[in-house]
This record gives sequence, structure tokens and C-alpha cells, in this order.
Amino acid sequence: MSLRLSTVILPVDRWREGARGKWQRAEELGFHAAYTYDHLSWRSFRDGPWFGALPTLTAAATATDRLRLGTLVTSPNFRHPVTLAKELISLDDISDGRITLGIGAGGNGFDATALGQESWTPKERADRFAEFVPLLDRLLTEDAVSAQGTHYAAVEARNIPGCVQRPRLPFAVAATGPRGLKLAARYGQAWVTTGDPKLYEEGTPEQSVAAIRGQAQKLAEACDGIGRDVAELDRILLTGFTPDRGRPLESLDAFVDFAGRHQELGFTEIVIHWPIPDSDFAADQAVFEKIATEAAAQLG
Repeated sequence: MSLRLSTVILPVDRWREGARGKWQRAEELGFHAAYTYDHLSWRSFRDGPWFGALPTLTAAATATDRLRLGTLVTSPNFRHPVTLAKELISLDDISDGRITLGIGAGGNGFDATALGQESWTPKERADRFAEFVPLLDRLLTEDAVSAQGTHYAAVEARNIPGCVQRPRLPFAVAATGPRGLKLAARYGQAWVTTGDPKLYEEGTPEQSVAAIRGQAQKLAEACDGIGRDVAELDRILLTGFTPDRGRPLESLDAFVDFAGRHQELGFTEIVIHWPIPDSDFAADQAVFEKIATEAAAQLG
């Protein structure tokens, strides 16, 4: 399978002061998809502009025609399956079926306590995610849903007419642990990884590739456990969090080398961040656009 190239556009610009142009330019450059983070604020951007993911994607859907759109990723940190399902069905309709939901368990960032709750332990986070994904799956595929779980409930929640994409919009499940990988195997149309975070500071690119190979093997084992062919799942690598950091965007050759090593691991889609000056995602815009338009042809 040929490798698809996508981008992630952080929601840091006002729509009329640059954001609209980025999403439209992403379509012009031929990206397969453009995603955005679903956070209330994020790391070094906390004290600057940061807009909501789903309204941003709604605007992007009306400003583009072909580009796939999605979150990378949504989490239970400040979302509830019932309200999220309603918004996703609406967004899928507005975009005429171009939405992918990237979804993960979330982390301990600013979102984790923004609603006044205590930050969840890793087990609590995994427990919630294990409830969140199956309930969301039902809400997006059934007209009416009632369910009572430990953390989430739905009482005759109506979701008519459902998604444009059938049986529902695709889930790209971000996971590296055993419970998350089982959810990806059962409910995912794609699997997302950023690599091994323990290697980000002091690891090597070679160690990172080995760690990701191990993650992919565990995904295959999770699929085997339920009798599913792992080849049914797309594999998405969100870049910028491996020991390579920004080096793959320094030149076309550097990116092709980086992408080729991960294509050999079975990845079907690689996502690069739209450049943001004076940030962790700073990059030369001209090089970025050259990668967008020329890398796929070299990778085959």
C-alpha cells in the first residue's frame, strides 16, 4: 500500500487571520488529511490563542471539498460520549463524510483538571477509555441507546440519522498499552502512535524504530486474540515526538529517509505538523510544502 501523507494544524490562529488559509492550503498541497488537537489548551501554547477542535473542523469542512478532516486525538478528559456523538454526527454530515475521529485515553495535561476534577490515575484513565469507546461506537451506529456504566451513562440517547459514513465514521485509536491496543483491535479502523515517549529525550532513532516495531507486534497480537486480521487497520504515525524530533522536516531527503524506515514497519499514513514559528513545531514553510508535494512520489 502506498504511504499517505497528512498534516496536523494546531488551532492557534483566528479563522479570518490565517487559519482558513492553512486548511485550504493543506487541500491544495494534496495532503490526504488534516487533523487538529482536541484540547482546551496544550503545553507551551497554554497562555496563547487556542480554539476548539470541533468548531474549527466544522469551519474547515465548509472551506474545503476533498480533504479528510479529524481530531488527533480526542480523549475523555473533558468529553462525554453522548454529547460527543451528537457533535460528530453533525460534523460528519456537514463535511459530507470526511471525518476521522482520532481517539485516545488522554494524559495529565491541562485538560485533566480543567473541569475541576482530580487528575485520574493511569488505571482510572484506562478504565474510562474502556467504557468510553464502546459506548461511543454504539451511539454512532444505533438510533437510540441506553447504557449504564461505572463512569458513563446514556438514557434513550437519540442519534438519528446517524453518520454519513456507514456504519459510522472511522476511529483511529491511539494506544500503546495492552488495554488500549485491545480497543484499537476491536473498534479501530486505524491505529495511532507517536512512538515511545520514554525515548524522546535520550533515545536514538534506531531505538525508536525498534520500540515502534514492538508496539506494532503487540497490536497484531491483540488482533489475533479476537480473530481479526491486523492488515484491516491503517497505521498512523504522528511525528514530532520521536528522538528525531524536527529533523525529518529539515529537507526532502531527510523526510523520505525517515518516512521510508517507518513505511517498512507497515505504516500507511504519516502526519507532520504544520509549521508554527518560535515553537517546538518550527520548520521552513517552503521545505514543508516541498515534502507535501514530492515525498509521496519518492516513497511509492
